[in-house]
Amino acid sequence: MTQTLRKARREAGFPSSLRWLGMALLRALIVILCVTTAVFFLIRIVPGDPAKMILGEYATDESIAALRHTLGLDLSLWEQFVRFVRTLFTQGDTGHSIVSDVSVRQLISDRAPVTLLLIAMAAVLAVFVSLILAVAAATNKDKLIDHLIRIFPAITLGMPVFWVGLLLILLFGVRLHWFPVGGVREGWAGMLYSLTLPAITVAFSQIPTLVRSLRAQMLEVLESDFVVTLRAAAIPRRVILFKHVLRNSALPTLMLLGVNLSYMIGGTLVVEQVFGIKGIGSLLFTSISSRDFPVIQGIALYCAVAVVVIGLLVEIFAWWLDPRTKEKR
Repeated sequence: MTQTLRKARREAGFPSSLRWLGMALLRALIVILCVTTAVFFLIRIVPGDPAKMILGEYATDESIAALRHTLGLDLSLWEQFVRFVRTLFTQGDTGHSIVSDVSVRQLISDRAPVTLLLIAMAAVLAVFVSLILAVAAATNKDKLIDHLIRIFPAITLGMPVFWVGLLLILLFGVRLHWFPVGGVREGWAGMLYSLTLPAITVAFSQIPTLVRSLRAQMLEVLESDFVVTLRAAAIPRRVILFKHVLRNSALPTLMLLGVNLSYMIGGTLVVEQVFGIKGIGSLLFTSISSRDFPVIQGIALYCAVAVVVIGLLVEIFAWWLDPRTKEKR
């Protein structure tokens, strides 16, 4: 009877799971389409003519008009948007760069490995440091180490990421000569070494919120009844902490980490400029200064896709991890 009931519940939950997943994918698609449309129209509202910027201030009106016709800038906004959408869905690209006449997909794919490696290093570092600090603070509540760790987020939350990067360059690059002050070296070992300081800079902006969230959740779990029961049963403290407390505290912090990863993408683009890294960030700033519409649109589209995918994966993982979330869905 019990097995039959469990089987019926699983069969009843399967369609609802597919329905929830379909709605999540639909929301992600709508967000991507809205971001793409907004970026397309907003960058064309900004004053400035790409044809004049390419040809220079001494170009004649005839040459500017000819270049605008070649680039399709003389068309109406609606016609340009239709062409953009057609290219996006037929070729999986946002067109060719106005400045270099190279496929936007190729330009981004050439710069993406460095940026993705930087984001991955920063995320791993942020999680590792946050875990250590949160465990130390929660297990030493109201002691000196707890107060010091609680002060750390309050101070660091107000520091701009580019300012932190400049301080780290001055200390570890200029004064101590431990890390290069800019650029990326060749080879995987050289890339990891060169991106260490930028990764610390990006992670520095994400650690405070993660530490605060995980510490609060761990304190709540440590004071729960089942933890008291485990202690009374003489279960080793390490087992209680890592197998039970962290597991029951991780879900809210995991959701926060998914949001922070979205902000981390934007912060990485700024940090690349500070450290002179030729990644997607430097490509974006160069494209903005030259009014290179297709490249700006491509970077915005790929960043939007990355943010939506990260949020969707975190939501799916949380839905799979927590049975209470499944029931609510």
